[in-house]
Amino acid sequence: MAAAAATSGPGPLRVGFVGAGRMAEAIAQGLIRAGKVEAQHVLASAPTDRNLCHFQALGCQTTHSNQEVLQRCSLIFFATKPHILPAVLVEVAPVVTTEHILVSVAAGVSLSTLEKEGAMVVARGRHAGSSEAKLLQTLLEACGQCEEVPEAYVDIHTSISGSGVAFVCAFSEALAEGAVKMGMPCGLAHRIAAQTLLGTAKMLLQKGQHPAQLRTDVCTPGGTTIYGLHALEQGGLRAATMSAVEAATGRAKELSRK
Repeated sequence: MAAAAATSGPGPLRVGFVGAGRMAEAIAQGLIRAGKVEAQHVLASAPTDRNLCHFQALGCQTTHSNQEVLQRCSLIFFATKPHILPAVLVEVAPVVTTEHILVSVAAGVSLSTLEKEGAMVVARGRHAGSSEAKLLQTLLEACGQCEEVPEAYVDIHTSISGSGVAFVCAFSEALAEGAVKMGMPCGLAHRIAAQTLLGTAKMLLQKGQHPAQLRTDVCTPGGTTIYGLHALEQGGLRAATMSAVEAATGRAKELSRK
């Protein structure tokens, strides 16, 4: 997270997105559905209309000018590809003011990189005050869990929350394929696998339990679950998952150094 030193002035909150990919669309959709911001007060920019059509479908305004986004909005999400962001920051730097709150959701882009490009962007505790951090956290909670963390945790978070989506999808696919192998129709197997993951995640969040405790609760002596867990351990699921997180975190750190 990176933010300037002041909040927006009077009037409705106007949110801008520089870059209109899937991440930007998901954040905008979450903010609008939760009533945190009105669609007409959201402005997104992109070089072409291909991604902007998703914002237009939400009722948002669109433009091809990155500078226009900063001129018309106070809270700005930079959601470009990591290697493009430095050039974008140089482009918009002339119109950045202390009234802006700037947020980067580009993977592998460090705060030091943002600072070099002239934008007043720092981790919580330097130029960004408690009001900026609170505003951002309140807004993003509409899209899911939002916690303030040191910058050192950002690359790790990327590997879990970002790359982790693909890891979980791979596991869901494997669960379904196992059921198909045993004779269940494909569509039904995938629906049940997805619902199982959803239900498990809800129980973990609602009860606040360590995953090992929930695993123990559903594992009866000599039952089906312990036999299945044994097979997973033999296949190295735990070690492979830990290695995947390590590899993704390492790659995020490499991207931030480039």
